[in-house]
Amino acid sequence: MYSQQVKILLNLIMLTDAVLVVLAGFFASYFCKKYVPQNVLFYTILSLLFVNNFIMNQLGLYSNKRAKSFWEVFGKILIAVILDILFLSSAYYLAKTPVSRTFTILYGILLLVLFTAEKIAVEWFLDSKLRKGFGVRRILLIGPEERVKLVNKALDEQKSWGHKVVGFLIPEKRDVSSANGIPCLGTLSDFKNILLREVIDEVIFCLGPEHSNLSLKPYIDISRKIGVSYRIVPAMYSLKEKEHFEVEKIQEIPTLVFSTHNINAAGMFYKRILDIVVGLIGCMILAIIYPFVALAIKLDSEGPVIFKQKRVGMNGRIFTLYKFRTMYKDAEKRKKELLEKNEMKGFMFKIKDDPRITRVGRFLRKTSLDEFPQFINVLLGQMSVVGTRPPTPDEVSQYELWHLKRICIKPGITGLWQVSGRNEIKDFDEIVKLDLKYIENWRFRDDLYIILKTILVVLTGKGAM
Repeated sequence: MYSQQVKILLNLIMLTDAVLVVLAGFFASYFCKKYVPQNVLFYTILSLLFVNNFIMNQLGLYSNKRAKSFWEVFGKILIAVILDILFLSSAYYLAKTPVSRTFTILYGILLLVLFTAEKIAVEWFLDSKLRKGFGVRRILLIGPEERVKLVNKALDEQKSWGHKVVGFLIPEKRDVSSANGIPCLGTLSDFKNILLREVIDEVIFCLGPEHSNLSLKPYIDISRKIGVSYRIVPAMYSLKEKEHFEVEKIQEIPTLVFSTHNINAAGMFYKRILDIVVGLIGCMILAIIYPFVALAIKLDSEGPVIFKQKRVGMNGRIFTLYKFRTMYKDAEKRKKELLEKNEMKGFMFKIKDDPRITRVGRFLRKTSLDEFPQFINVLLGQMSVVGTRPPTPDEVSQYELWHLKRICIKPGITGLWQVSGRNEIKDFDEIVKLDLKYIENWRFRDDLYIILKTILVVLTGKGAM
């Protein structure tokens, strides 16, 4: 019900935004007729329809959450309009199109005024519906105070055509009068009487894991017979841990989906597109530098140009990782002799001034040129440009249970650890915490930020990828 209402509201808002982009463009051109050719105006409005929609969506203006204040909405609108105008100015400059600054500035001002007025009107409409009570769904919550507060907070933030929490019932009798202003109407034993006495459109069962032995069937049967809609908050849903729950149908079978990371299908798609684009650029650079790097490696020491090693990928998949060789060919045998000098606490091996590294290898590592063959792994889909460091099978075999979550996504050439001062972090657990922070809070813009930060780190010589 709420998702359907939100879709209708957001579609109307997006349609209105598109109309406002068109109107603002024509009004701005009306006052600047001499400076804006008709064909330029057409392409300006057409391109901004898509760009503005994308920007507003990224800023959360098309979210199913209601804003906390007017200034929060206005701030996002202001940022969106500034980005719109920067996009137009850049497009005009690159296309060498003579458009007056007056038109661009006026267009921006009109967009700011119209978008602000529209958002105020939407919020007024939603509040007005709630005050009048017409079409408002009256809700009864069932559960302990803590979970009732959680659901009520979510309902307060939810965009809809209007809803009101009438009260709540607790599972067992206790001295409870209210929760955050919501009146306690009794216990579950009063369920039938409350539905008959009060005007209730929907019941939300939000019982916790401590009530797992309590059967909801009698209360669901009463709701069905009376004709009152109901929904159930899963008892396994934790109030303390950050979890990603979704309800998804497989054909007609409803399922509860728990995701171990924050990358949904759309995120995976955008992430893969970024991997392909950056991977192609990386492979082109690899093709250019390969003859020179290969010659330097061969002249410096014996052994192959490309170092191949089995690594662990997403959810335990084994793949062959490619790098330019930076060590002597007997490096793996000599590792056992150096284990006691390991500077890392945990399941990674690292020592300062590693004697196994060749002269050319030190240069390759310092400049991160040794990493470029991994772009082949990226194009093969075994790795991502941004992710977690790919461990060896030996390392993974020693992991504690919680460490394994770091391999629930594709490993990356670079990541949050690499741009967070990797030379200063000596504790493997701290590295895993950074990996989990990236996994659990992933946003597409994070990948863009990490890629840019990695380039700066490498160019300034502060570290390698």
